[in-house]
Amino acid sequence: MADNTPKNISAEGPRLPDPEVVSRSVASIAERSQRIVGDWLERQAQGGITGASPIDPLNIGRAFLEMTAKLMTDPARLMQAQIGFWQDYVSLWQNTTRRIMGFAHAPVIAADPKDKRFRDAAWQQNEIFDFIKQSYLLSARYVNDVVKQADGLDPKTTKKVDFYARQFVDAMSPSNFLLNNLLADLERGRGRLSIKMTDMDAFKLGENIAVSPGKVVFQNELIQLIQYSPSTEEVLKRPLLIIPPWINKFYILDLRPQNSLVKYAVSQGHTVFMISWVNPDAELAQAGFEDYMTKGIFAALDAITRETGEKEVNAIGYCLGGTLLGTTLAYMARTNDTRIASATFFVSLLDFTEVGELGVFIDEEQLKSLEDRMKKSGYLEGADMASTFNMLRANDLIWSFVVNNYLLGNEPFPFDLLYWNSDATRMPARMHSFYLRHMYQNNELCKPDAISIYNVPIDLAKVMQPVYFLSTREDHIAPWRSTYRGMKVLGGKKRFVLAASGHIAGVVNPPQGGKYNHWINEELPEESLDWFDGASEMAGSWWPDWNRWVVAHAPQTVPARLPGAGGSTIIEDAPGSYVKVRDTK
Repeated sequence: MADNTPKNISAEGPRLPDPEVVSRSVASIAERSQRIVGDWLERQAQGGITGASPIDPLNIGRAFLEMTAKLMTDPARLMQAQIGFWQDYVSLWQNTTRRIMGFAHAPVIAADPKDKRFRDAAWQQNEIFDFIKQSYLLSARYVNDVVKQADGLDPKTTKKVDFYARQFVDAMSPSNFLLNNLLADLERGRGRLSIKMTDMDAFKLGENIAVSPGKVVFQNELIQLIQYSPSTEEVLKRPLLIIPPWINKFYILDLRPQNSLVKYAVSQGHTVFMISWVNPDAELAQAGFEDYMTKGIFAALDAITRETGEKEVNAIGYCLGGTLLGTTLAYMARTNDTRIASATFFVSLLDFTEVGELGVFIDEEQLKSLEDRMKKSGYLEGADMASTFNMLRANDLIWSFVVNNYLLGNEPFPFDLLYWNSDATRMPARMHSFYLRHMYQNNELCKPDAISIYNVPIDLAKVMQPVYFLSTREDHIAPWRSTYRGMKVLGGKKRFVLAASGHIAGVVNPPQGGKYNHWINEELPEESLDWFDGASEMAGSWWPDWNRWVVAHAPQTVPARLPGAGGSTIIEDAPGSYVKVRDTK
């Protein structure tokens, strides 16, 4: 039988803490807390965490008020939910009493097996902990049920209420008990909670992460362009340009040699060029979406031609980088520019009809609040963007670390993916406002001629290059059914592949790992679910499928190209200096 005695209890009774240690700890907590509160107040005064509506910038209060009004129109229904809740609670009390007396009982409510918060055996074996856990789960189910019973709300309010109700429920979990590690996270965020997800001192760019050899062969105020060193004697004649998102840093595709897409592509004979975006400050406040096209993609294409002599490239766009790639291809179609010969899209939205739970954050009130904040600084802080994405997977990316760091008092495990996730970047005010309003809010990118770039109306249907679309089945940022809808808008020959897992793990899935499978279907029916019904499930990584596809479009080879051999001035070694600028605010 398991020993459920708490660790601070011995046969002689509880071990009392040293009074001097307690006194020093309390004094330290008081001093640090005072400083944290001061930082928080300073940020409020500067408008760093609040916007046009300081009390409720996300309009959550009004959404819940509207929900309450709708619920009160049918009090009998609400009463029924309350009665059901109390009946379950009485059953829990009875079961717990009988269990303490030695009788086994099935739980009134069980935690999801995937819920990492309650994996410790004590949540099941200890009667009191099990009672606390089940009490919370019953309350959580009651809150969620009540929220879902509110009829007559508009769809945006419904999504907002549901999303924040779940955030509230997660926050109230009994597994979240705040201890001293909380202070360090508050100090690092200057009064804003910045949860430490991994050992930030365990990795150093260019030494044990982002280590693929290469050189920076071009830079301007917006990008550095990295050319990676070949690892084969012959390389494909047509170079490969990778356009990562600028919401995050490029080295998600070059974490370590065993999971590096860069290393894999080089080993397959590609001459790989990578855009490394600058981490913008106030000086780039007026940089627009079109600047990311001209000073980003077009500048990179010019540099590649100078370095290799080639006038055509294969291009990859990841997430927001794919949205930019689609926009650029539509502009190039109208200006007769054929330098991008094939295009690959990783988890990229072109049609924003359904954006999943990110839509909770996109309405007029929140956009105006966000724009007011960006006007003051010239950019959106990386921590704000990171917090938004983490909230979409709160149990995995917030509360699991609360349990580990605050309840258990452990230091986070060194994990390359979470190091990258914590390495946030800023977003220029003008560009970000354009992106959110024209794409997320108004969904204009997929509409013919609804968006103009340099006064040139663009139409995705005019894009005739062959395209490869990679989406992931559990993507919480770019839902695969939406990426499928966007792919259908493009005019050329298309291949759609669906990988298992999510926005990052489904993409960073090397062949040697064999961790996640993928689905293929040569047919492209109108509806995404029809595509899936006809798809074949394939074991392992999709990387080889993509490589076969891209090589088939231009299989010619030439002697390997060394960075700088074409005449470019070598600026510095990969991964360059732009990627090392951290968002420290």
